Amino acid sequence: MSAEYFAAFDTVRFEGPESSNDLAYRWYDKDRVVMGQRMEDHLRFAVCMWHSFCWPGSDVFGAGTFNRPWLQGPMDAANAAAKREAALAFVEKLDLPFYCFHDVDVMADAETIGDFRSSFAQAVDHLEQLQAQHGRKLLWGTANLFSHPRYMAGAATNPDPEVYAWAAAQVRDALEATHRLGGANYVLWGGREGYDSILNTEIGTEQENFGRFLSLVVDHKHRIGFTGTILIEPKPHEPTKHQYDFDTQTVYAFLKRFGLENEVKVNIEANHATLSGHTFEHEIAMARALGILGSIDANRGDPQNGWDTDQFPNSVEELTLAMLEVLRAGGLGNGGFNFDAKVRRQSIDAVDLFHGHIGGVDTIARALLRAAAIIEDGRLEAFRAERYAGWQGELGRMIHAEGTTLAQIADRAVVSNSAPAPRSGRQEYCENLVNRF
Repeated sequence: MSAEYFAAFDTVRFEGPESSNDLAYRWYDKDRVVMGQRMEDHLRFAVCMWHSFCWPGSDVFGAGTFNRPWLQGPMDAANAAAKREAALAFVEKLDLPFYCFHDVDVMADAETIGDFRSSFAQAVDHLEQLQAQHGRKLLWGTANLFSHPRYMAGAATNPDPEVYAWAAAQVRDALEATHRLGGANYVLWGGREGYDSILNTEIGTEQENFGRFLSLVVDHKHRIGFTGTILIEPKPHEPTKHQYDFDTQTVYAFLKRFGLENEVKVNIEANHATLSGHTFEHEIAMARALGILGSIDANRGDPQNGWDTDQFPNSVEELTLAMLEVLRAGGLGNGGFNFDAKVRRQSIDAVDLFHGHIGGVDTIARALLRAAAIIEDGRLEAFRAERYAGWQGELGRMIHAEGTTLAQIADRAVVSNSAPAPRSGRQEYCENLVNRF
């Protein structure tokens, strides 16, 4: 059933901006060289299992609307296998290189820890076969430590150490599965690592337990020889009122506290960035500055909604600003652009999955071309460099020299009778320059 679900669709190919084919790429030409690298290698696109193949199209006010064959009846072994087959077939039809999953996305339902491990192990065996069959790879794996009622008060921050131990079992197995499947990264999203009420929460204990958990994950990574990157995905709130991984700076402070800043990077999601009061490009720029940019979950929110709507990206303008920061960082390394996005509840047909992903791919690809053109043009980068040029001069070097004191810097200003004149930041010039592209 799952193979037939996409049987009527041809593999999506690049046909250029003049194409009239709705199921073709207009801007994503995977072999086109941009700034010395193939477009596919710049972007490293991935399709996520959870939104595209697990979500039934439900919301808090109504039941699911999607009539996917693998969603009919209980998620038993047969339906789980059908879902895996459909997912990898779909990624191949899109001609994208990667996919991503949570453990529960790919397995049959299970309650006891023994049944859970057995079901997941069967799923991993099957995924290994499907990756070879369809020629696809795993961008990252993760464990779902937030959906089951046992995690209603968190996983690594749960007040019950028995829940903590169950979470450790899930992460151990998911990390080892990611390693076996050749995954490039492993993600920890602290969906409920936070609190709803301060009245019943001991923040200090929860932070210590969270830090211990992450340290153990890093230790296990090295024990099993996994060479991929461990990632944390920042999010300020939802489902909990306050989450400890609020934004990139918060995550970095947490990593520094536990000595993990050289072991863990961030997986930045566009919609999470805006929920924290930042822009997407700000979060990428901050991760670049702190040296912890790892990977990206590509989506967008709705400016009229205050929650995580996980829509496909469709603004070339917004993504160009984000892509500028990715290029300035030298790219994403092991990371990529994972479509943590879902079609709308009324988009119920198989073709809608194609439209959503094709639109997102082309938006990001076009943004890459625009950002590369801006950098290669050189005027914006030259203005930025000139604005900070003083830090390469005598005073800038003296301020950062080892042994320089605050008094010495102050005396330098006094002796030189310093009277620095205000200098324009030329914001409108920069905005106009970007808009020309």
